[in-house]
This record gives sequence, C-alpha cells and structure tokens, in this order.
Amino acid sequence: MTPRLKILVTDPIIGRFASILAPPGEHDLVLAAGRPDEEIVAALPGTDVAVCSRMTEAMARASGPELRLVHCTGAGYERIAIDALPPGTAVCNTFHHGPSIAEHVVMVMLMLSRQVLRKDRLVREGVWESVGVDPGLPLGDTLAGRTLGLLGLGETGREVARLTAAFGMRVQAMRRDPGAPLDGGLRLDRVLPPGGLHELLTSSDVVVVTVPLNEHTRGLIGAAELDRMRRTALLINVARGPVVDERALYEALAAGRIGGAGIDVWWPGEQGAGRGGSTMPFEKLDNVVLTPHNSGHTARTFESRARDIAANIAALAEGRPLRNVIR
Repeated sequence: MTPRLKILVTDPIIGRFASILAPPGEHDLVLAAGRPDEEIVAALPGTDVAVCSRMTEAMARASGPELRLVHCTGAGYERIAIDALPPGTAVCNTFHHGPSIAEHVVMVMLMLSRQVLRKDRLVREGVWESVGVDPGLPLGDTLAGRTLGLLGLGETGREVARLTAAFGMRVQAMRRDPGAPLDGGLRLDRVLPPGGLHELLTSSDVVVVTVPLNEHTRGLIGAAELDRMRRTALLINVARGPVVDERALYEALAAGRIGGAGIDVWWPGEQGAGRGGSTMPFEKLDNVVLTPHNSGHTARTFESRARDIAANIAALAEGRPLRNVIR
C-alpha cells in the first residue's frame, strides 16, 4: 500500500494547482503560501515533502529526518538552503518555462522593432505618427532575414531558436560545448564557443541572454561588449539581471549606441525579498520593454510544473527513482 505523505506547499502559484499535486484523499496537503516564516518553521516537523521556491536555513534546520524531498517549483534553486537540510533529503527542480519565455522574447522583439510602446502612447495622446502622414519617419522591420544571437542553449535557448527560426531568422548561438549534439532536431546556422562572444555580438541583430548566473557569467555583457553590438541591435535578457552590467546597459540605451532592450530580469534592489530592482531610470527610456520577471508565467508553465512535482511525489511514495535531482 502506498504510504500517505505530508506535503507542505509554500509557493502560492503552484498552490493553485493543489488538485494536481495531491488528488483529494491521497496525501495530507498543507497549503502555507503567504504565511510568516515562523509559521512555516513550526509546520515543517513531520513533513515528508516540501514544495517551495524558497527555504531559509531556519526552515531547513527545523525539518526532521522525515523530510525526504524538497521540490523546487522552478528551475532555480539558489534560494534553497541546501547545505542546511537533513543529509537524507533529496532536492529536485522542474522546468517547462522554455516555450512561454520564447513567446515573450518574440513579443518583445516585435514591440521594439515596431516601436509599439511609443506608437500606443502617441495614439492615446491623440497623435497619429505614421509614414502615411510623415513619409520621412523610419520604417519598422520584420524578423525574417535578421540574425539572432543566443547566449546559452538550454531549455529556453532551444525554444527561442525554434520559434525565431520559424519566423525566418538566421539563428546562431554560443554554448560551452559547441560540438555537442543538438537535440530534438534543432538546426542552427552557427554554433560558437565561449571565446566567440565578440563575434556573435558584432554579427547579430538581436542578442538574447539565456545563460545561468554564475561566477563565469556575472557581468558577461559589459560596456565593451555592448560597444561591439550594432547600433540598431536589440538586447533581450530573460536570464538573470547581473549577467548584464546595469549601468553600462542604461548608458548604451540612453546614448543610442544600441537600438533597444527587453528587460525581464533585474538587479538586487530595494523592492523587497525575492524582487529585483534597478538603480538606473530605465523607465524613462523609450527604447526598452520592461516586465517584472514574468516571461515564463503562463498557465501552461505552472500546470506542467505541477504535474512534474506530482510525478516525483508519486515516485517517492512508491520507491521509484526521482527525476531532475539536484541533490
């Protein structure tokens, strides 16, 4: 008989899919999203599975030996105090954000290429800015025929490559192992090694950042790299804010040294735990699209993640191997 597990869910988004995580009557599901840390600490003893995007050292140390699995609700696990967990506790993560982020990237590319934010604002103000009225205005551009440069070829990078290629873009990418097979039938025009960063920047109309943040990628795109980009080129960051130097990006945009940027990921700021911010006034620029780190936030992403987590909970209960194991 499958054992009954106590499952503590502290992530509010995944909590919306509670019926997928644990069908009624199958396990004991405790929904603790939004509760103060001290209440979560008090609820952890006796918990078999914790489903969360954040676990402090105090939470990890409050967990007893019964805690067999901490399941991250996304790909990132930097906010989980892994080293403070009981030694027998497994840690897993989940993905499924690639298709949603790829659509976001294409949306931002088109918004910047067609100056959608500016045109929308002017129409609301009663101004009809169009080449039909003023033939001297610059024309927008299509995606077809332009070159996309990808920094990183993980799940997100691969999905961006597939979608943009379908729009007729030439796709090149930089990855750690350029000779590794491209799975899923993915076809690229060129794959460059890490040493080919400058070549990728100078030859791309759009640069999309999808690499993870680590000691090798922090500050990967700084003033020197931005200066190598074309004056009309776009930079879209859906990875982590600190991969791109904040001040250098602002100055390049403000001076018109690059064409525009899409910023979905931010730098450490003063907007509260778990949120990003900026010390530079990007909001005053016309050539940026700003979003609150929500490029992957779709029903498809989170329902798929909930099904991943549910499958691992079932595997744990039945003694089968777990998937996406970090530890």
